[in-house]
Amino acid sequence: MRVGFDPRPTTDLRGIGRYASSLLAELRPLAAAKGATLVETTRARGLDVFHSPWIDGAPLRPGGVPIVVTLHDLVPLKRRDEYLRTGLRFRLRYLAVQRATRVIVPTHSVAGDVARLLHLPEERLHVIGEAAAASMYPRSDDEVAALRERLQLPERYLLWVGGLEHPDPRKRVGQLALTPRTLPLVLAGPVGDWARELPDVQLTGPLSDDDLAALYTGAHALVFPSDEEGYGLPPVEALACGTPVVASDVPALRETLGDRATLVEPSDLRALVTAAEAAERPAPPPLERTWTEVAAETWAVYEAAAG
Repeated sequence: MRVGFDPRPTTDLRGIGRYASSLLAELRPLAAAKGATLVETTRARGLDVFHSPWIDGAPLRPGGVPIVVTLHDLVPLKRRDEYLRTGLRFRLRYLAVQRATRVIVPTHSVAGDVARLLHLPEERLHVIGEAAAASMYPRSDDEVAALRERLQLPERYLLWVGGLEHPDPRKRVGQLALTPRTLPLVLAGPVGDWARELPDVQLTGPLSDDDLAALYTGAHALVFPSDEEGYGLPPVEALACGTPVVASDVPALRETLGDRATLVEPSDLRALVTAAEAAERPAPPPLERTWTEVAAETWAVYEAAAG
């Protein structure tokens, strides 16, 4: 079997990029073990199945090749007024998703959105949860201390992780920055000009996996105030590094984290910060899931699509 995989999102430093790169790294040895061929390409032609791990790569005209698309969320459809500038592009992409042979989603919450808003039948949807990267594990005191000195971090801090290139209303980072707190707030991820104007926060910019793991490990708690998510990878990574998580109580995060995190009413950011500052270690155990398992479940979708 010849399987095509669109590698373009692997360079993205946000969650979609981590999903694509972590999955691709495990698919390579899996394909070899199965005697299959994994082709990193943006075109479906000449393949037995083609997988786009992001909506931007979903082909409108697959040319008879079975297409698998990973759809991480349906935020632009659910919050149209906040995505007016990208509306036309997303309408075309969603049409491509509707034409796909199989669609992978990270949670049952997103699966329900897809069935309701895109009218896809249940048999074409596959829920495959994600995992923390292998590099996400508790780092030593020396690693944490070295990172703290290099980035000039405070001894105790609350942490938020994600993309800061553009303001995203559902992430509510601006509101979080304005919420009263006693501990410093560190924001980690690629930074745009708007983020540099946020008051009373410390920006790290993009980090290597080793530095990010040390940053998670050294944090007092991860705060995750999003009022809409498809999965919630930073909380999963934080737990893998032994760090408590306080997040908004929204369906996807409730499904992903269960009782491993403190979940707070989404409208009450003050309560979220208060709970984060009161968090205690040890953190609850991390999710017992690996990208090897994710890859195996994804390959089963390829076989179903090709068959």
